Amino acid sequence: MYMQYRVRRLPDSSDRIARGIAVGVMATFTPFYGMHFLVAFILARIVGGNVFAGLAATFVGNPITFPFIGFLCMKLGHLLMGTKFDKEAQRTFMHSFVDAWHDLKENIWALFSGGTYDWHGFLEFYHEVFLPYLVGGILPGLFFGVLAYFCTEPLVRAYQNRRRMIIRSKFDAIKARAAIGSVAGPGGLGRRGDRGKEQV
Repeated sequence: MYMQYRVRRLPDSSDRIARGIAVGVMATFTPFYGMHFLVAFILARIVGGNVFAGLAATFVGNPITFPFIGFLCMKLGHLLMGTKFDKEAQRTFMHSFVDAWHDLKENIWALFSGGTYDWHGFLEFYHEVFLPYLVGGILPGLFFGVLAYFCTEPLVRAYQNRRRMIIRSKFDAIKARAAIGSVAGPGGLGRRGDRGKEQV
């Protein structure tokens, strides 16, 4: 609710805010777990979208939605690549990402420390999990990103117009009160000449 509140009050055009939200949603369909903020930031800069809106929209990807997003992307990716999707083996794909990051860290450290390293597990992860996820996430990422743009742009524009009207009405009311006060003068009395005429 706080992120929604912040996005609606961003001092930017509805088009730029909607573009930021669109690329933020698209970023959640990439296999760059732990770097969705960075992906959203780069995409927002490329398309000229609002960066904060893009970062906020990455919250579409969360522990509740990631299993569904991952399953969809990997199944579609294997289908497009013509490879076999093993549903039983891919149920723990989140653990696969964690293990891959661990292997990458250990192998990079081994390169500098002179230890033994083995890229076999990481390459297997790349071909069986990461690459199908990356390929399969393109179409749904584009679809839901475009959908997010066309859903949020008119809503943000309507909210901004309504907020401008409220601010303008308050400003007009303040000006009206100020005008009444200047005509009445101090204490609500008229001009000095008028008071003299009344006494005569």
